[in-house]
Amino acid sequence: MVEPGTDVPARAGAPFDGWAAWLHRLWRVGTDACDVTALASLVYEALLDDPGVAVVAGARWERGRSSYVRHRGRGDTEVTTLPGCDHTEGPCAPPPLDDGPTLLLIRPGDPEMLLPCPGGWALRDAGAAAVVRCVFELGDGDRAALWVGAGREPGAPWIARTGERLRQIADVLTVSNQRILESQQHERRQAMDAFLAEASLQMAESLDVEETLRRVARMAVPAVAEGCMVHLADSRGSLSAVAVAHMASDAQVRLREVAEDDPWLAKELLRGAERRHGLVLTGEDLEGGPFGPGAPGPAVRAMSVSPLAARNRALGTLTFLYSRDSADADRWLLTDLAGRAALAIDTSTLYEQRRRHVEELQRHLLPPGLPDCPGLALSAAYQVADDSLDVGGDFYDAVRVGDRLAVFIGDVCGRGAEAAAYTGLARHTLRTLLENGTSPTAALARLNGALIAQRASRFVTALVAVLTPRGEGTWRVRVANAGHPQPHVARAGGEVAAVPTQGMLLGVVEQVAYRAVSLTLGPGDALVLHTDGLSEARAADGSFFEDRLPEAVARCVGEDGGGADGLIGQAARFRVSGDDDTAAVIVQVEGER
Repeated sequence: MVEPGTDVPARAGAPFDGWAAWLHRLWRVGTDACDVTALASLVYEALLDDPGVAVVAGARWERGRSSYVRHRGRGDTEVTTLPGCDHTEGPCAPPPLDDGPTLLLIRPGDPEMLLPCPGGWALRDAGAAAVVRCVFELGDGDRAALWVGAGREPGAPWIARTGERLRQIADVLTVSNQRILESQQHERRQAMDAFLAEASLQMAESLDVEETLRRVARMAVPAVAEGCMVHLADSRGSLSAVAVAHMASDAQVRLREVAEDDPWLAKELLRGAERRHGLVLTGEDLEGGPFGPGAPGPAVRAMSVSPLAARNRALGTLTFLYSRDSADADRWLLTDLAGRAALAIDTSTLYEQRRRHVEELQRHLLPPGLPDCPGLALSAAYQVADDSLDVGGDFYDAVRVGDRLAVFIGDVCGRGAEAAAYTGLARHTLRTLLENGTSPTAALARLNGALIAQRASRFVTALVAVLTPRGEGTWRVRVANAGHPQPHVARAGGEVAAVPTQGMLLGVVEQVAYRAVSLTLGPGDALVLHTDGLSEARAADGSFFEDRLPEAVARCVGEDGGGADGLIGQAARFRVSGDDDTAAVIVQVEGER
C-alpha cells in the first residue's frame, strides 16, 4: 500500500517509447494507492522522459478551491508542492470543462498559462515555449489539471501524442480516485454504521428521557461533529435545550447559553424542525448569528439542524456544529441518527407516561390511608415491580367497625387491565362486607361467589383478620385464609411464628367453606400480613427471602424498625430476582415490647 501524501518512486530512465508498459504500471500502483497525489512523482517522471518536455505541472481543486499546485522541471530532482489558496476567481478558479477532459494548446503570454496561486508563472519560468493542458474531473466535486510544457514550439504530432497521453493519465487517475473514494466511503459507512449501532444500544439502555438525550449528545461529539445541541418541543411547540456537548469545555459553557436563549438560533431551529430532512447552514447563512464569522469560540464552518420526529409527532431538533464543510456529506447519517434518537426519546416518553398512569391507577386500587384505632398502630407499604408497566394485583385495606378493626390483604393472579379489574372487585367487595360486620370466613365465601359469578379467569388469594379488644391491652384476633401466604405474629418478647391458616383459592371452586383461626395479641405484639412478592424475593445464591422472614419481621416491628416500609426495604436489598409487586400490612398492639 502507498500511504497518502507520499511519492511513488519511478523507475529511473524508463524509455518513453515504452508508454503502454508504463501506463500499466501506473494503473497497478494506482490500484493500491490511498491518495492519487501519491502518483505525482511517477507521472511527472514518465512525462519528463520525453526529450521535448521542459516542465510538468499539476493542480487540484476541492469543491471549487485550490488545494495544491505541483511542478517539476527537467533539471529538478524533486516535485515541488505548494499549498492551495482560498481564491475562487481568476486564475485560481478551476478551469472549465467540456463534455469530457479538455485539451488546450497554450502559448506563452496567454492568460490561461497561469497556474493557480502560489504557482504563478512557474510554467513560463521553467522555460516552456508552449503548454498542453488537460482538465478532468476526479469525482466527488474535485477537479484536477495537468500541464506539459514544451521547451520549443512543438509540432502537431507531438501535441496530439502528448494530449492523448494526458487523457490516458487522466483516465487512470480518475478511476483510481473513484476507487479510493468508494473505499473511503465504504470504510466511513462501516464506521458510521458501527457508531449508529452503538448509539442505539446506548440510548436503549435508559428509559429516562433526559439521560437518553445526554447520551445522544455525548455519543455524537466528536464522532459526528465538534458540537451538539438537542432541543425538545413542549406542548405549545416551543423548543427548549435539554442536552449540549462540545469538544472544548470552555466552548460548551457558551454553547449552552446560546442553546438556551438565542433568537437567531431559535428561528433556525424552527425552520429545520419543519423540514423533513432538516437544513444545513454554511458561509453567509451563518452571518448575523452566534456562529458567524468573528463570533467568539471555535470557528464554525457549518451547522446542521435535523428534526426529531416519531410516530407523526414532532419531538424537537438535533443540531450539530462543524469546523469543516461536511454536513451535506453526512446528511444520511444525520437523518438516520435523528430517527433513532427520536424513536428512543419517544419510547422513553411513552414509558414515563405509562409508568405514571400505572402508578396513578395503582393508587386508586389502594386505600388513601389507614384508619385510626385506639390501642393499635397500623402501617402499610406497597412496592411496584421495578421492570413492570402493568398494574399489579396486590391489594390491602383496613376497616374500623365500632371498636373492632378488620384488616385484609390479597393478590390477584397476573398483571394488567384484567388483573386491575378483579383487584378493584376483590378489595371493594371485602371492604363493603367487613363494614357491614360480616365475619372473615363469610366475607371470603361471599367474595368467592362473586368471582365465580363473574366467571373470573384469574384466581385470587386473600387473608382477612378481625381484631376485637378484650381489655387490659389485649386483642382477640380471628384470621381466615383463602390460599394466601400465612401471616406472622411477632411477640413482645422477640419470638416470631407463622399463623397456621389455610384455605382454597378464591374464584376456582363453588361453595367453599372457610375456617378461621383465633389468637390473642398482647401489648407490643404485632400481626404481620404480606403478599408473595415478599417471600419469593430471591438472592444471588438462590435462597428466598421467606427463609429470613421471621428474622426480618422481628427487626421491622422493633424500635426504629420501620414497620411495613422497613420490611419491604429489607426484601428489596435482599432481592436480585423476583419481579412481583409486594405489599405488607402490620398491626401492632400499643405497649412496651
